[in-house]
Amino acid sequence: MEPSPSENAHAGTPRCYRHPEVETGIRCTRCEKPICPACMVSASVGFQCPDCVRKGSGTGHAADANQPRTLAGGRVATDDRFVTKILIGINLAVYVAVLAFGDRLVDELVLIGYAYSPALGEVVGVADGEWYRLLTSTVLHQEVWHILFNVLGLWVIGGIVEPELGRIRYAALCLLSGLSGSVLAYLVAAPNQPSLGASGVVYGLIGAWVVLARRRRHDMRPVILFVALSLLMTFTRPGISWEAHVGGLVGGVLVTYALLHAPRARRDLVQYGALGLVFVLDLGIVLARSAALT
Repeated sequence: MEPSPSENAHAGTPRCYRHPEVETGIRCTRCEKPICPACMVSASVGFQCPDCVRKGSGTGHAADANQPRTLAGGRVATDDRFVTKILIGINLAVYVAVLAFGDRLVDELVLIGYAYSPALGEVVGVADGEWYRLLTSTVLHQEVWHILFNVLGLWVIGGIVEPELGRIRYAALCLLSGLSGSVLAYLVAAPNQPSLGASGVVYGLIGAWVVLARRRRHDMRPVILFVALSLLMTFTRPGISWEAHVGGLVGGVLVTYALLHAPRARRDLVQYGALGLVFVLDLGIVLARSAALT
């Protein structure tokens, strides 16, 4: 028995690819699969199916084009303290290593310009080619109060700054802040004056917080008060490397300002260009100081 004309018409009616029981006359503008009103997603032209929306933005951009962005243009992460936790973990690991191996490890990692080390029995320092000290010193601590203070600063202020910048930009900020603090200490302090600690990174985060608060139009009075008290502690407490604090603070301000005020059309180019410029400036200072010491 042949099917009736009405049955032929019914068999040829498009049905939603996700809901076969629903007839529809609408198709995805990208893949042309039939979609019902419950599945169709509005696009710039027509409608799209959920599969095509998951694969791309619906506007011809990459699949991550619809992902939310931070104030600086980075990706929003589920764990907004991911890099901060890594930094804290590194600091704690090095502290435990110092407890295990003693002062010799400190002598090998501490920031020092150019001097003879009785413990190591040789001339050491950045000017002697040990450039790694500019960074290893930023995760090095001896006193428990010192590491606790810096870890607390990383956790609290890092928890404010990292979500606003995103992981990659935040990591670059911490790296350049710590480096800038070490570079200023290398430039200004006596060649035989050792320096260590994550304070340069912490003060870089403080500088970033200032720029972020200004950008968000927050009340600046508590921020300024906090910075003032921090600098007061820097210049009044004995045994503090003010050079590392000030260098980190200035580096953090410069880096964060560039990250937040880069024009959207050329954001990546301007941001990474500014980061490179700060790095080159630090590099030039290190080269000049090394030449002067040797």
